[in-house]
Amino acid sequence: MKSTVTFKDGMHFNGVLQGFGIPLDADAQFGGQGKGVKPKDLVLTSLAGCTAMDVLAILRKMRLEPESFSVEAIGELTDEHPKIYKHIHLIFRVAGSGITEEKVKKAAELSQEKYCGVSAMLKPLVPISLEIEIE
Repeated sequence: MKSTVTFKDGMHFNGVLQGFGIPLDADAQFGGQGKGVKPKDLVLTSLAGCTAMDVLAILRKMRLEPESFSVEAIGELTDEHPKIYKHIHLIFRVAGSGITEEKVKKAAELSQEKYCGVSAMLKPLVPISLEIEIE
């Protein structure tokens, strides 16, 4: 796998990963112009996406099909450079027939403990907490 970023202007870059474009930009205080996402924010999105796919697959193995499902990742950064996440909180919001907090919690914990590669990379550096909301 490879990813390439190409400079556009200011602090705006265009990333390409598996043929998909990802616009990147910095905070305004560092010359960003709101032309893309910040790289650290993509880490949160990668974690949320990885665990969401795992949890959905696990729920489907339980013969459950969510009517709605989302994962929100909230990261808290350190104050000192290099600014890294000091804590990440994942909120799993799920609705559907037969969906219970216990089943979603089991699926989320399996994802975090066994399947999610993004989580496995982050866990040695940052604590990740979970919250389940049944809608």
